[in-house]
Amino acid sequence: MSVYINGLGLISPQKTSDNSVFLQEIAEYTGDCMRCIEPNHKEFISPVAIRRMSRMMKIGVSAASVCLRDAGVQIPDSIIVGTGLGCIEDTETFIMSLHNNTERMLNPTPFIQSTHNTVNSQVAILTKCHNYNSTYVHRIFSFETALIDSMMLLGENPALKILAGGYDEITDNHNIITRKTGSWKEESNSNLDLLKSNTTGSFPGEGAGFFLLSGEKSENSYAELRSVRTYYKVSGYHSVNEKISIFLSDNGMVTDDIDLVVLGLNGDKNYDALYWELIQKYFTSQITTFYKHLSGEGYTSSTFAMWLASNILKRQVIPSVVIVGNQPAQPVKNILIYNQLKNTSHSLMLLSQC
Repeated sequence: MSVYINGLGLISPQKTSDNSVFLQEIAEYTGDCMRCIEPNHKEFISPVAIRRMSRMMKIGVSAASVCLRDAGVQIPDSIIVGTGLGCIEDTETFIMSLHNNTERMLNPTPFIQSTHNTVNSQVAILTKCHNYNSTYVHRIFSFETALIDSMMLLGENPALKILAGGYDEITDNHNIITRKTGSWKEESNSNLDLLKSNTTGSFPGEGAGFFLLSGEKSENSYAELRSVRTYYKVSGYHSVNEKISIFLSDNGMVTDDIDLVVLGLNGDKNYDALYWELIQKYFTSQITTFYKHLSGEGYTSSTFAMWLASNILKRQVIPSVVIVGNQPAQPVKNILIYNQLKNTSHSLMLLSQC
């Protein structure tokens, strides 16, 4: 079954909302998190609708609008989204309101907007899409699960145009709480020096990425999404190596068929060791790249990886800022995306030139 990526829309800590450019300007961060560079939301959302939207809702809806415009689609046949945290800022606002106002005279808007399906519901309302609409909340597998559901639907009806995406935001409170668990770096280094720190933790990030998927190729197609797979409680180089080999074999490939690998290196020395071992022993002839120094770490950061891979396949340009090993020597036809969280939850995505 062929699934084509016919449109992209990404709002991230980099200047990615304009699809006419591809990582020409790189934003540097030296603080404790990486927040989105937001476009002018009024270009995508009416003043009436935008008035009551939270920050994440505006980012999510704008990213979806960028994708639909890029694909030349007004009304998608389905909307499928993954998120690890949902609109957590609205959740925090409502909880703080409960506490500060002793559960009286509460504003219902933050409560209504705090549900995890808020973004795709708003996209459905604004596009007048009354079809299948689903949200997956599976932590690091959230976006991948949305893709799997999309591919299953396209297996039944290839003519569908499915808007699939993922989003997550970082708030001050969430940053403080998760920092206490050791998830983030304590020192203030540049995100561009992420792999040089040799310390534990990573940089938290946020963003919203959407992709227009269809079983029918268009003139604007970026890439073919061939397969997505997730694994839980897989630990160690040999186990991961075996899973990747089986994954490629199931798609009629071997390692030598992969031209470029996008890895989820995040600067945490405790867990990046697995990636480096793969680079040194398994992906010895492939161009190896990474992306979390540009997007930050988050449950749905793999949306940035898929956006990056899709652009590389279509443009045949590999930004030097993402390369960590082996310089390009041939056209890129097949890309493997591998991401993992704390050497427990692992995901693989295979994209090909179309």
